[in-house]
Amino acid sequence: MGNNYDIILIGLVAIFLILRLRAVLGKRTGNERPPARDPFNSPTPPPAPSAGGTPRLGDAPGGNDNVVSLPGAGAPRPDNATTSVGGIRTTVLPAASAGVSAIRTADARFDPISFADGARAAFTTIVEAFAKGDTQALRPLLDSPTFASFEGAIRGRTERREKAETTLIGFEASDIAGAELHDSKAEVTVRFVTEQVNVVRNAEGQIADGNPNEVQKVVDLWTFRRDTKSSDPNWVLIKTESEG
Repeated sequence: MGNNYDIILIGLVAIFLILRLRAVLGKRTGNERPPARDPFNSPTPPPAPSAGGTPRLGDAPGGNDNVVSLPGAGAPRPDNATTSVGGIRTTVLPAASAGVSAIRTADARFDPISFADGARAAFTTIVEAFAKGDTQALRPLLDSPTFASFEGAIRGRTERREKAETTLIGFEASDIAGAELHDSKAEVTVRFVTEQVNVVRNAEGQIADGNPNEVQKVVDLWTFRRDTKSSDPNWVLIKTESEG
């Protein structure tokens, strides 16, 4: 009889513990939040965006199809581009835009800004060589008629026993003022704005013209020519005139 009481007592204790556990743990109703992620396992990666879908912020690009080119990136310099290297303005003026485009079509290597840089170097060399009477330096930079004109002026100066002194202070601008393409012949006119000191002395060394203490602003229009079909990359001066 005692054994039966023991069994009944153990059974009651077991039932009591089960009821207490249910009260503490509760029942699963299907509305519980999912269990927290296991910190020892990597989370499941989110599904990749479907092909052709709109990429989401933070999605890694899946290929070049998602690359958007920035406007103007890698595009050639516009015809009216300006450079301020050394403080010298170089602009393609509106009247020259169509001609510049035509020359670039005939010769893809032509860049008006680089051309203007070279034109300034040629201007400096020609002005200094003319003042010194150095026809050897002038010859490869001028076409035949222009060289003949420069040579004649130098010869006349020598006959009068005059000496020219030119000091090129610097450039303010070297704008592309005109451009034309005649068949394969490209012609570009540069408007040079410079500061110079110019003096001409007579045989006795006295000043015949100019003022050594006066800096003048000089505006010149020089036209250069090159055959775009030629392998020779050099341009020659074919015309000079002063503005104003």
